[in-house]
Amino acid sequence: MSRATPWSAGEVEATIATYRQMLVAELSGQSSNKRALNRALMIQLDGRSASAIEFKHCNISAVLRDANCPYVDGYKPRSNYQQSLVEAVEGLLLRSELVDRAARLAADLPVIDTTGIVDERIIVEPPRTTPPQQGVREFRADYSVRPPQKRDYLARETRNRELGLAGEHLVIRFEQHRLIQAGYDKLAERVEHVAVTQGDGLGFDIRSFEPDGSDRLIEVKTTAFAKESAFFITPNELECSRAHSEHYHLFRLFNFRKGPKLFFLKGDLHEQLWLEPNSYRAGVR
Repeated sequence: MSRATPWSAGEVEATIATYRQMLVAELSGQSSNKRALNRALMIQLDGRSASAIEFKHCNISAVLRDANCPYVDGYKPRSNYQQSLVEAVEGLLLRSELVDRAARLAADLPVIDTTGIVDERIIVEPPRTTPPQQGVREFRADYSVRPPQKRDYLARETRNRELGLAGEHLVIRFEQHRLIQAGYDKLAERVEHVAVTQGDGLGFDIRSFEPDGSDRLIEVKTTAFAKESAFFITPNELECSRAHSEHYHLFRLFNFRKGPKLFFLKGDLHEQLWLEPNSYRAGVR
């Protein structure tokens, strides 16, 4: 089969059904054999290559990302999807009671004990993401693609205060460990959880320190979902990052329940994030 051949509705539905199995298993904390599922899917599709199937899974991830939904870890969102895929994902995933129940439970789950995870091995490079797709064209047709209907799973997870506090506590331990390892025990003792001691209005959660004693102002964003997942940021946090650009850090914790990882951005966030109008949903440029 030619790689340029458009996907039929049946092929798209079969691929989404396989993706749904993987997504529900992942959200439920269960393992799935992606390789075996994709081998079975290849038989159904009769000619689509493994790389073509993977690319379609990544397109599905992009639709879910643009709908504020979690997606399968390992299938990094790839945009330039077609309107037909938006409609199929809405019908088979976004309106699926099974997916909805699994996503809501995943967003509300209590956290794991992360007491021992504090060193630099959790640090990774930031991802590069794109804003939600708004106006791509399908097979050169003269119309724009409607973005998928939004769901509230990322916003729901943001309201999971237990998850947010657990992320902040991990970052406090991380910062104390960093300073102690560098020989600055007294500075480590002064690391302050200002979101608790002074309230949420400062524009950052933690005051830590550089080795020279200067401030290290840290805003923490925590998710149990994938590295590329968008997050929400307030106007106050953005303004704080601009006013204190030499000292400001955003720490993004992800995969929190399975094994926390961390990337960070330093300085004025206006220069480093894309922002969705009216919602302050953001991602790394």
